[in-house]
Amino acid sequence: MKRSHIIAIVIIAVAIAALVGSLYDSSTYASLEQAMADPGREYHVVGVLDRSEEVTYEPSLNASLTTFSMVDLEGHKARVHLSMAKPQDFERSERLVLIGKATEDGEFHAHDMLMKCPSKYNEEHAIEG
Repeated sequence: MKRSHIIAIVIIAVAIAALVGSLYDSSTYASLEQAMADPGREYHVVGVLDRSEEVTYEPSLNASLTTFSMVDLEGHKARVHLSMAKPQDFERSERLVLIGKATEDGEFHAHDMLMKCPSKYNEEHAIEG
């Protein structure tokens, strides 16, 4: 076999290994119930902020911790520890996507969060209509 063929085979093998490894490590979307059933595995959980519970953010104690309760789309509720500062307009969010892991004690520890906030275009449309 030529040297170029061997190099090409090695490059293809490394690419396949990288692809399989990234698929194995990637997180999936789940409900809070599914995440709690498999603590330690990373999930994306979609839900809404439980406005009946207090949002705790004390930057003087820990500027990288926000604690709140969330209800997922199936109605399951959990206490969330978000490892980041409280985002601006957090209380106005329509929907949250938390990226993190459930713990054995029934809490969810998120390292990242995506928010869907009310659109200014929807508000303008509601005012016009």
